[in-house]
Amino acid sequence: MNRAEPGRPWRPGFFMRRCGSAADGQSLAAFLSRSATGACLANQWRRGAGLDRRDGRWGGPKVPRDVHQSVPLLVSHDQAIGGYDDGRSAPSARPAETDAGNFSQNIDILQNRSMPQTVPFAALRYNLEHIGSLSDVVAPPYDVIDPELQEQLYKRHTANVVRVILNRTEPGDAPDANYDRAAKFVRQWISEGVLMREESPAFYVYHQTFEVDGQTVTRRGFQGRVRTTPFGEGNIYPHEETHPKAKVDRLKLTTATKQNNSQIFGLYPDPENQVIDLLDAATEGIQPVQATDHLGVLHTLWPVTDPQVIQQVSDLMMDRPMFVADGHHRYETSCNYKDQVAAQYAAEQGGPLPEDHPANFLMTMMVGMSDPGMVVLPTHRLLRGTPRFSSAEITAALAGVFDCELVAGGLQVAGTVWGQMETSNDQGLIGLYAVKDDSWLLCRATDQAAVRMAQIEPDKSDDWRSLGVSLLHRLVIDELLESAGHPKPTYVHEVDEVIGGMQGQGSQAESDGDDPYTLAALVMPATLAHVEAISLHKERMPAKSTYFYPKLLSGLTFNPLQ
Repeated sequence: MNRAEPGRPWRPGFFMRRCGSAADGQSLAAFLSRSATGACLANQWRRGAGLDRRDGRWGGPKVPRDVHQSVPLLVSHDQAIGGYDDGRSAPSARPAETDAGNFSQNIDILQNRSMPQTVPFAALRYNLEHIGSLSDVVAPPYDVIDPELQEQLYKRHTANVVRVILNRTEPGDAPDANYDRAAKFVRQWISEGVLMREESPAFYVYHQTFEVDGQTVTRRGFQGRVRTTPFGEGNIYPHEETHPKAKVDRLKLTTATKQNNSQIFGLYPDPENQVIDLLDAATEGIQPVQATDHLGVLHTLWPVTDPQVIQQVSDLMMDRPMFVADGHHRYETSCNYKDQVAAQYAAEQGGPLPEDHPANFLMTMMVGMSDPGMVVLPTHRLLRGTPRFSSAEITAALAGVFDCELVAGGLQVAGTVWGQMETSNDQGLIGLYAVKDDSWLLCRATDQAAVRMAQIEPDKSDDWRSLGVSLLHRLVIDELLESAGHPKPTYVHEVDEVIGGMQGQGSQAESDGDDPYTLAALVMPATLAHVEAISLHKERMPAKSTYFYPKLLSGLTFNPLQ
């Protein structure tokens, strides 16, 4: 199924990791609150940290057993806040399922650090009196929009946000004309009243309701502004590598439009869901807006402007680290934009950028790591520029480091391979498609894989070296298959997309070329436990190690930066 096809909700029927309350360990926030009164707990946590490879499986970080009112707007309330597109009410959140929990390592990293500052903002939002249905003007993040979906969004509404976040190149365009055109749309929509600035700052409670294996799930979070600091200097942690090309692109767009056009996705520890419960209670009596995206996910937004609630939330968030789940390029772009604005301000005003300047902040959707709606899906790889291997050649190259099993049936048995990986839930399992003889291999890491990874990446933690994506890229592709320096992979999430891509079908959003793919890989996703542990090691996973489903919508809110 093509994920870009309108009107057909995508229901992930493959690997899905739900992250609810900890089963046999407590989350970071609970640990931090206790560690302030007892340093011995930190020592217990450090002793318990590390990779737990049990029963021949590559697992996650080891768990220490002993640590366990309405909003005033520039348009009328009914018009600007509006109601549901179809009259439905949002389903309630599904009860949490327990998982491995939220784990922490290297707790000393968190001590003596400045904490992220979370503040409300007066958003720029679509005026429903002008656009009608909010569903017609929203879009997924720019990096998952392929050319086919881009065209559909362009046709859906003349004010669809895709014209800003991913403005298409037109015939005869000068360099960077698409960024200038995006900024022109923003100015035009503001002047015409299509976009309206709200009068009062708010935290925007944001629910996403979707289906997983036939059951309704709701992920709860809230939008605010987070004060940015360069990664490594504060208490905001990345977990994935970034690509320079994407950061250049996003900086040009931010500079042209002078606003955050899309939120990033941040995770924070909150074992009791204290923050979102407080905000949810404050939405009583506030009419939300709703939009349904092209995959059938229902997005619901409530602005909360109560000063007392806002202060409580800001206070609660002050002692919590934040882990960037999605939007690493946009976060780093925000830091680069702030430096750019600060340099201009210093040249013109002769001093540092004021602490409350909007460029110091980034629009962020924040979700508690214990929220029962957290779902992590895989990101598979399609590669160009490698040799066209046979299954025998791959088996020989990986011998002694991986045990490779041939799965008969050609390209179409990708689903069978993935099913075995999903059932095993083992980071050391990788599926490789050999183009030369149309064969899949299911490759299982041996003890020798850990030895080789320690030799290749001696400065990385065991947690990083045991990840499926690390094993795939650093050990299998770069070393054993001798294919280092290949072009950036194309990232897909469904097995059907892997099959279609290898057949030359479909339209992949992040494809950088048109040549046939020479290798495909199925890989397990990193878990929230990996995200937290590796972030606290101040390490970054290979790009696209996680896929948090569903994606956040662009177009619900904009954050002006001037």
